[in-house]
Amino acid sequence: MVSLGLNTGLRLWIKLIQCFQNGKYSLYIRGESRGLGLILKFRYSFESICFHSRFVGGKLNMCYNAVDRHVGNGRGDQAAVIYDSPVTGTKQVITYREVQEQVSRLAGVLVRHGVKTGDLVVIYMPMVPQAMFTMLACARIGATHSLIFGGFASKELSVRIDHAKPKLLVTASFGIEPGRRVEYIPLVEKALELSSHKPHKVLIYNRPSMEKVSMRPDLSLDWEEEMATARPHDCVSLPAHHPLYVLYTSGTTGTPKGVVRDSGGYAVMLNWTMSNIYGLAPGEVWWAASDLGWVVGHSYICYGPLLHGNTTVLYEGKPVGTPDPGAFFRVMSEHGTACMFTAPTAIRAIRQQDPQAEHGKQYPLSRLRNLFVAGERCDIETLQWAKKSFGVPVLDHWWQTESGSSITASCVGLGCSLTPPAGTAGKAVPGYNVIDDEMQQVKPRTLGNIVVKLPLPPGAALSLWQNQTLFKELYFTKFPGYYDTMDAGFVDEEDFLYIMSRSDDVINVAGHRLSTGALEESVLLHPAVVDCAVVGQEDPLKGHVPLALCVLRNGEDESDDVLVNEMVKLVRNTIGPVAAFKKVVFVKALPKTRSGKIPRSSLANLVNHKPYKVFLVFF
Repeated sequence: MVSLGLNTGLRLWIKLIQCFQNGKYSLYIRGESRGLGLILKFRYSFESICFHSRFVGGKLNMCYNAVDRHVGNGRGDQAAVIYDSPVTGTKQVITYREVQEQVSRLAGVLVRHGVKTGDLVVIYMPMVPQAMFTMLACARIGATHSLIFGGFASKELSVRIDHAKPKLLVTASFGIEPGRRVEYIPLVEKALELSSHKPHKVLIYNRPSMEKVSMRPDLSLDWEEEMATARPHDCVSLPAHHPLYVLYTSGTTGTPKGVVRDSGGYAVMLNWTMSNIYGLAPGEVWWAASDLGWVVGHSYICYGPLLHGNTTVLYEGKPVGTPDPGAFFRVMSEHGTACMFTAPTAIRAIRQQDPQAEHGKQYPLSRLRNLFVAGERCDIETLQWAKKSFGVPVLDHWWQTESGSSITASCVGLGCSLTPPAGTAGKAVPGYNVIDDEMQQVKPRTLGNIVVKLPLPPGAALSLWQNQTLFKELYFTKFPGYYDTMDAGFVDEEDFLYIMSRSDDVINVAGHRLSTGALEESVLLHPAVVDCAVVGQEDPLKGHVPLALCVLRNGEDESDDVLVNEMVKLVRNTIGPVAAFKKVVFVKALPKTRSGKIPRSSLANLVNHKPYKVFLVFF
């Protein structure tokens, strides 16, 4: 019998991976750990590791480890959450003890209205602390939560309600976008009309406002009234494989794709990454500038920093327009952020409106050590601009909703270089064996589909909600024994990985496979271009030809043919004449998903006159 902390648990996992990967050993290991606050017993078998069951037989509670454990260990008065909302003019510091009080009472509200372990709760809220309280309250009583972006269209919300079948829905009165207020209740009412499944109750948090909203009396519950009479509820001991949340992600499967995250493996992974990848110590301020509805929000606004004992910034605003391009600098300076995580598209938005970062220069970033970017490939021009403007190393890393954390990164806490080659997403994180689609080590500088050899490390997806068959078919059938990332890229001679695009974004031009990411990077070398998306336009002779949609720096002349000629020459010099690059369209802005990604498949369908999904403009 051995005693393991969270970090030691991951080291043991890595050793197990090395044993299983050679295909010659059969291991069965048992142990226990008190590092999660509750006793965590575990055992491994080959089948359970390959198909994502971890710490079998173990028990823990995520909320206990993220909140109660810190209060019990003397961190009760430390700031857990800094809520910064420029769209409402609100700033609030919430301690771990205050989080514990709010979450335990909210857990009592959920239980009082019939929510029990194994039920599912849909959360449809803006970026307010109450959304985090609801996530943690669900974890406290063993109810799986599914958080959906506040303001999501009624039709899409109804699809997720029907698929997830929630016992209860938690929402807010409204959300705020730059220049407009989004009323949530009409959207929820319409979604429930369209849904065949009906939640038993809808709990409504009324944001500070002149008016109070509700739904019909037999369905609607008022947050303030319920919390006033609630009794605190203790944490429930749960199996390590208990589903913490279901997170719906984009896909082309035709059916909702709800990624299921387990509790034990996720806790081990998140706690390990906060120090080993991001280089943080407990107590330091961390900011992931994302949305709670995205995997970054789940992993690194809510659970990761709280598990590790950090202070997490919850920001209700945008990188520009709330009120100006200095917003990110202001938040980091004011709250003493040690490290930050954002999407490259946010940096591009700032750069477009403030090329010299004049707004940011008024805010000293004395405590900032590193800036991490992910969500989409960070082109070299944006990377260099960010380094100069923020004055710290800017580190790109690659991960997915399915992985829950980094697959590749520059692991600051493990002593990795803070100056990796420009354009790389780092090297494989411990636990990941990244190879190409021919089941060999990726050949240097050779573009290919990226797959990961099984087993996957802790924190990776457990399954798809209500569809384990689709989970195996989608990710593990095309390359048996491997996880198909559906991304394409290459490595250099030092094993740094470069993620260039999604596999289906690789276009075939007269028999040459070209990465849209590489083409975009070439176009972005032009000083007038601040954002770019390249898609394949169907061509009867070449199969496809690249079409670039470009956003110009403020003040540039879109009618200037010289710009197009210069871009064509850049691509010819960096990619070669095989790219057959000649077509450029200037646009005011590129559509972005909530995570900051460009929906290239929809854009490709649009330019090729095919049906396409309507997408959200993020910035």
